[in-house]
Amino acid sequence: MRRALSEIAALLVGDPQADRLVPPTGFTARLTLITSGIMAFLAVFALALSLAAGRLAERWGEELSRSATLRISAPAEQMDEQTEAALRVLETTAGVARARALSEDEQRALLEPWFGPDIPVETLPIPQLIEIIEDEPGYDADGLRLRLQAEVPGAVLDDHTRWRRPLVEAASKLRVLGWLSIGLIFTAMAAMITLAANAALAANAQVIAVLRLVGARDSYIAKAFVRRFTLRALSGAALGMVAGLVAVWFLPAAQEAGGFLSGLGYAGAGWLWPLIIPPLAAVVAFAATRSAARKTLKGLR
Repeated sequence: MRRALSEIAALLVGDPQADRLVPPTGFTARLTLITSGIMAFLAVFALALSLAAGRLAERWGEELSRSATLRISAPAEQMDEQTEAALRVLETTAGVARARALSEDEQRALLEPWFGPDIPVETLPIPQLIEIIEDEPGYDADGLRLRLQAEVPGAVLDDHTRWRRPLVEAASKLRVLGWLSIGLIFTAMAAMITLAANAALAANAQVIAVLRLVGARDSYIAKAFVRRFTLRALSGAALGMVAGLVAVWFLPAAQEAGGFLSGLGYAGAGWLWPLIIPPLAAVVAFAATRSAARKTLKGLR
């Protein structure tokens, strides 16, 4: 722990003489800053995608798991009788919190996106829908189906299992894809920083040779490059993170009718998650530059 803290302190303080080894401007400086900024910007959106997909999976799973629909198909003269019988069965079923038959206006609202607002529900042979809300323990779906089959022949129970599972699985996979994208983003950042560090080391080969002649160790030389590239990556990633948060802020707010795309963003304490991106970029730059410095310095001997 003390060693790690001392390395962090040395990284922040640095050595003015050693810092002169690394050019403060030029191609490698711009490449590191731009790469870190762009990758941090993309990481903000990938993180927002992953968190939004996680919220979506939880919401779909919770809402659909607690609701079910009973569909009653019967002749018009028997519809009211079978609806009342089905409600009596549901009222005496353990695990059912409440059940109610949808009104004509509610069923018209469900059909409106498909048939338009002027659909004559009362004249069409559409089934009667009953909304079922279960309590915490839940109910025995198979047992309820058997009771309904005996007492309400025209009733069909849909517990949303076939709808819930694909939706939740899709949202969960999308969340994993978001985290995988973040991993690929930081991998690409490490590759670009490695190339920039190698270019900087190669460009300063003569200076490195002179330093070795006067007794400078490779670890001393490497620390100068590691510090400069780590701080460049940290600053570039911070700028990219701020730009990404501003872009996410202007995305459409979550709306019930907007679906998933309108809820793509952060919520509550989730806005703190992007703050880990600049430190992660610094860690990636530190590891990539140190590895590149060691290999390149060996090759320059």
